[in-house]
Amino acid sequence: MWMLITVTLIWAFSFSLIGVYLAGQVDAWFSVLIRVALGGLVFLPFLRLRQINLKLAIQLMACGAVQLGIMYGFYYQSFLYLSVPEVLLFTVMTPIYITLLNDLIERRLNVGFIISALLAVIGAITIRYEGIDQGFLKGLLIVQGANICFAAGQVGYKRIMAKQCEQISQHTVFGLFFVGALMIVIPCYLILGEPAKLPTTSLQWSILAYLGIVASGLGYFAWNKGATQVSVGTLAVANNLLIPAGIIVNIVFWNRDADIPRLIIGGGIILFALIVNDKFSQKINQAKRHN
Repeated sequence: MWMLITVTLIWAFSFSLIGVYLAGQVDAWFSVLIRVALGGLVFLPFLRLRQINLKLAIQLMACGAVQLGIMYGFYYQSFLYLSVPEVLLFTVMTPIYITLLNDLIERRLNVGFIISALLAVIGAITIRYEGIDQGFLKGLLIVQGANICFAAGQVGYKRIMAKQCEQISQHTVFGLFFVGALMIVIPCYLILGEPAKLPTTSLQWSILAYLGIVASGLGYFAWNKGATQVSVGTLAVANNLLIPAGIIVNIVFWNRDADIPRLIIGGGIILFALIVNDKFSQKINQAKRHN
């Protein structure tokens, strides 16, 4: 769980950096291309292709294509229609997608995971809600596209790693995750990108470097590895911890208005969801041991 919390703190800055310095100023697909390319370079020296079978390689590339490549396409576009807090708020459905996708694959319904995910959603919605305005619906739908891709990638990676018969050092295969993402991002930039909207300041380049190396490279590896070490319910709830963290960063560093009491109450509900999930997980583990 500590990995997920650490990455949450790192990613908390990403939303504001994108919304304040990049959105509408730097071409979205170029930003995505740089992030994915730099993230891939971090793991390129560790890649051991001879130790990876073809099936695993294809699975990892597929996860990267969905969780990073396609997700980023939705994610960056959403900032053109929504404010940073709104983008954060609309990610509240990710836990539901994670639990439902996992249960759909296993052909069952785990009530405990669903309850904890719903509590996390309630907590996130409590933090901030604004009425429908221009671009609201379009932005909402775009963020949901990103949420579904992010959820599918996490569930897929977790299940792929769980099925490995032999112990694999995840850092030696994670480069394929970025290879898969690049297979989506490169053609999208060539077709949809705007070369006239490249970064124009050293600050923008520095932000892209940070987002690529730290937030994408180290961040996604730590997040996905952390996902393999926790239950699906805990993973679902951890996704919503990013919402209060991101809004706090937005308030402190960029002086955005926010309802502090709602932030405190909503964050408390999310923490309560973690406790509820932990209780259900303990009961499930006890039942398995008795069987």
